[in-house]
Amino acid sequence: MPEPLAKTFDPGAAEKQWYTYWEDRGFFKSTPNPNKMAFTITIPPPNVTGELHMGHAIQHAIHDMVIRWKRMQGFETLCLPGTDHAGIATQMKVEQELSQTEGKSRYDLGREALVERVWQWKERYGSAIYDQLRKLGCSYDWERARFTLDEGYVKAVLQAFEHFHERGWIYRGCRMINWCPKCRTVISDLETEELELQGHLWHISYSGADGGPDVVVATTRPETMLGDSGVAVHPDDKRWKEAVGKSVTLPLMERLIRIVADEYADPEMGSGAVKVTPSHDPNDYEVGERHGLEQIQVIDFDGAMTSAAGDFAGMERFACRDAVIEALKKQGRLRKVEDHVHAVPHHDKCGTVIEPLPMEQWFMKMEALAERTAPLLESKEIVYYPDRFRRYGVEWLQSIRDWALSRQIWWGHRIPAWYCVACSKDGLIPLEDRPYKEALFEGTFRVSVEKGAQAIVNVNKPASCPECGGSDLVQDPDVLDTWFSSALWPFATLGWPEKSEDLEYYHPTNLMITGRDILYLWVLRMAMTAKEFIGEIPFKAVYVHPTVLTKDGKRMSKSLGTGLNPLDLVSLYGADATRYSLLRQVGSMQDVRFDAEVESNVVLSSPTAENGRNFCNKLWNAARFVLMNVEGYTSSKVEDPDNLADRWIRSRLASMIREVNGAMDSYRLSDVTRAVYDFLWRDYCDWFVEMCKTRLQRGTEVERRTAQQTLVAVLETALRLMHPIMPYITEVLWQALPKANDCPESVMISSWPAVDEAAIDERAEAEMTQLQQVITAVRTIRSESNISPGKKINLLISCADEDLSKLYSDQGSLVQDLVRADFVSVGHDLEQPEGAGSAMVGNVSVYVPLKGVIDLAGERKRLEKEITKFRGLVRGMEAKLSNRGFLENAPVEVVNREHKRREEYEANLAKLEASLELLGTQNRDG
Repeated sequence: MPEPLAKTFDPGAAEKQWYTYWEDRGFFKSTPNPNKMAFTITIPPPNVTGELHMGHAIQHAIHDMVIRWKRMQGFETLCLPGTDHAGIATQMKVEQELSQTEGKSRYDLGREALVERVWQWKERYGSAIYDQLRKLGCSYDWERARFTLDEGYVKAVLQAFEHFHERGWIYRGCRMINWCPKCRTVISDLETEELELQGHLWHISYSGADGGPDVVVATTRPETMLGDSGVAVHPDDKRWKEAVGKSVTLPLMERLIRIVADEYADPEMGSGAVKVTPSHDPNDYEVGERHGLEQIQVIDFDGAMTSAAGDFAGMERFACRDAVIEALKKQGRLRKVEDHVHAVPHHDKCGTVIEPLPMEQWFMKMEALAERTAPLLESKEIVYYPDRFRRYGVEWLQSIRDWALSRQIWWGHRIPAWYCVACSKDGLIPLEDRPYKEALFEGTFRVSVEKGAQAIVNVNKPASCPECGGSDLVQDPDVLDTWFSSALWPFATLGWPEKSEDLEYYHPTNLMITGRDILYLWVLRMAMTAKEFIGEIPFKAVYVHPTVLTKDGKRMSKSLGTGLNPLDLVSLYGADATRYSLLRQVGSMQDVRFDAEVESNVVLSSPTAENGRNFCNKLWNAARFVLMNVEGYTSSKVEDPDNLADRWIRSRLASMIREVNGAMDSYRLSDVTRAVYDFLWRDYCDWFVEMCKTRLQRGTEVERRTAQQTLVAVLETALRLMHPIMPYITEVLWQALPKANDCPESVMISSWPAVDEAAIDERAEAEMTQLQQVITAVRTIRSESNISPGKKINLLISCADEDLSKLYSDQGSLVQDLVRADFVSVGHDLEQPEGAGSAMVGNVSVYVPLKGVIDLAGERKRLEKEITKFRGLVRGMEAKLSNRGFLENAPVEVVNREHKRREEYEANLAKLEASLELLGTQNRDG
């Protein structure tokens, strides 16, 4: 007989014991096996900016659910972990720490020392991330863990850069970029976050000059007008036909600027004229390019006004805005100010307002790669779940722009471009007033091809300059966009650029699991690079999981301080309950508001996780019951073909396995979780275990043996199905069940259940559904009539046809046990006894005589008293909620809470009134 289980499940003890057990036995490791098909996932490498948040937790719950499922299906599974250096975000964290603790900037510390600090940060948080993933139960091959700055990966990144440069796709040039004045670097379009802000629209008058008319323009950024070099009007706007080519005077700067005709101007907006500031707006930049307008940069890279801003030079950009407005008022140039809500781009890492600026950078042409990648999506060679994201991807590829590759930070893959100091001359410009030689040595300079810098692109430092033969060469100070290195992730982690056995066996990978926010930033770029370097797709499917938001709808982000630590939940409820609660929410909706109660960014409670813990407890208690009733159990099969309960539960199990397989194959993971949960909680624990109790206690030897065998077999199978969702409790219970001697060491490496088509019995399921409805109806009568649980009742079942009569006659003892009845009488067209509770279930009427079971008169009085009380509560709540003063002054959450209370009162009142009606009006003195 198996060892009895403890009274309660201890998640912490189970997690520690079994994770060590799995890892020590090498169950996570993967080795190329020509006799097995591979199933590979490379995880999206989390940034080493800190610990993981709940958004990562849902992603990794999915990863591990899928990889455990495929492992049990017999695949050679590899889930390859890793972390990303996350250039801007990680350096930003370290610089913040440096400023707060030492009052220093990166330039005070120097490049080499700062990079050393960032490596220390990485060691601190990189290991913390892996610890979190282990505690979530992730069965990853830790021996293969990669980092985007490890030696082999750096080689792959630099070789990719050199390759693209040789193809003529990487070039250096001046274009409009997104600049973060706080982080002092370029960021991509996809790293900006548009935030709706309440601002103003200032209408400013520009005086006509040289025969030009007066013009009124509107702007949300008055400080940029100092850099205006033109005014645009639509070529078809008749109001301005004579004005094109003439000039106006720019207020405050007193310089003449041209009026140009351009379709960018919207004749329906305001005066139809729009100011053009080529150096501070992407659209204006393009207008300026078309018409040869001067680029005047009035905002510098630190967010302060440049010398080109005249009297406003040196002012912070937003302080300058206020000063410009005051100056325009004094000149009488400010005609109107309107409140205006508009989208303002912010850096998604630090929250700083982005400044568009023209700047020389390394760029990569993307058209050719996009043209080769779009057909992979259009033909569904790469499948998306949900499919709509595949269509969005095609649209993005069709309108792709060149990629700004360089970043003005020090942590990352330094660009493999070299400059001869002698040949480049003034093109190497020191930063922060550094002495020339010191700046070149430290890498604290910027490069200007326009001023003479000549780049030599090579993975390794050249021995000498090919032009002059000089040996004084310095490396480009910028690093590559983090997403350039991660674009190589699926194949660089498997050994590329070498032709490794791993690359041959595991690539292309099978599944990429990611959030929608990096579908273009990362996923499509991986498709592009894999097609270029490997000649095949990097993954066969992309699963886009929901975005997890905070309870109040904010994006979870480590950088913004809104990321909740999933280990808070694990500590409170256990890893199984945490995983269950997350996976239950992975539906078709793309936003999940996590329901946690939080204080000081620490999770205090979560209803969904608590539901997961309750499920663990339910399953544990059911398994304890089974294990306490397996004395004399034998695996030798005993037939009891007439037992409806056994046929029903085996049919339900087979049907559920079929449903789960279909949902898993299409990655409808919430459907999987719901199906297994419903089966175990409702069918197995609530119904089948109860149905077996009489057979186990008072049944014949055959009845007892078949009950034992079915209880064990169904639970063992269901545990295997539940294992990818809740690995720990399923391992503990699976190990405790009686099994054959040749069974595997762990449920983790057991076989995934197959559908037993022969077990599917539609008649058994229909008959059991009929019985369950009647049993539920009788239980409702008991509850609403306030019949104590220990009190036996009599039950009359009136059937409309012979088939139903036979069913209830055959299963009378089962019904009798489950409703706690002294006897059950089955017949045709039975009359309802006086004072009996009744219910209709299809063509069946059930009656429960109440006389002698309860004190009818006393129960009526109790119910009438309760009804009076709740009617008063409902009236009081209706009065409160119709009070305009309360509705207008009370906080929204208070009003919502009162609405919920009224609904609860009304529901209770309805139940009480139904119970009173159930007692009837006959025998009122009975």
